[in-house]
Amino acid sequence: MKIALLGYGRMGQTIEQIAIKRGHTIVLKVDKDDTAYDITKADVAIDFSIPDVAFNNISMCLNHQVPVISGTTGWLHDYDKAIALCKEKKGAFIYASNYSLGVNIFFELNKVLAKMMSNLKQYNISLEEIHHTKKLDAPSGTAISLANDIIAKHNTYENWALHEGNDTTIPIIAKRIEDVPGTHTVTYESDVDTITIEHIAHNRGGFALGAVIAAEWIVGKTGIFTMNDVLNIG
Repeated sequence: MKIALLGYGRMGQTIEQIAIKRGHTIVLKVDKDDTAYDITKADVAIDFSIPDVAFNNISMCLNHQVPVISGTTGWLHDYDKAIALCKEKKGAFIYASNYSLGVNIFFELNKVLAKMMSNLKQYNISLEEIHHTKKLDAPSGTAISLANDIIAKHNTYENWALHEGNDTTIPIIAKRIEDVPGTHTVTYESDVDTITIEHIAHNRGGFALGAVIAAEWIVGKTGIFTMNDVLNIG
């Protein structure tokens, strides 16, 4: 399979290593300032760029009938436009806030726990996410996904907010510490006990492997998908 890497930072380089080990060929490595390249050389594109260029990258792929996997966060104000373009062009698109196989299982555990706790008003919910200092957006896309899933399953909480919360708003504490790949913690706390679920990434390999698996899965398909489709969970 011929892969285009849109964004060639640390994540792009890790994806390259894993893709080559799995027998694929990297035909394009596009950095944020690159403009002269032919996306049609690729069977599939994997976008781990930056928020300012992600939508343009995705649009270019969809306009040229190249399936695209996006893991860039911080661009979701344009998400509906990407979905509309994918439908118009009959393309193939996956966006995930996190491609780690473990995190996607964690997402499902989070939903189940939120539903179980929905009638226990004595527990207050909070989230914490820790990432490396080069991560540009806060809170992380993964933390936002976790919070939104809780809101969908829990009958008390209506919103989330960065650092501050209240009886109907989940606080997300975002920390930036050098060389932390990603830690996400969901906490339910009452006067008598605390329940915590947590995912700790040891390195970027899990994120990169999931993205390559998603790219392998989407080739030949048409539509808008999630990692639940890729992993057949949820």
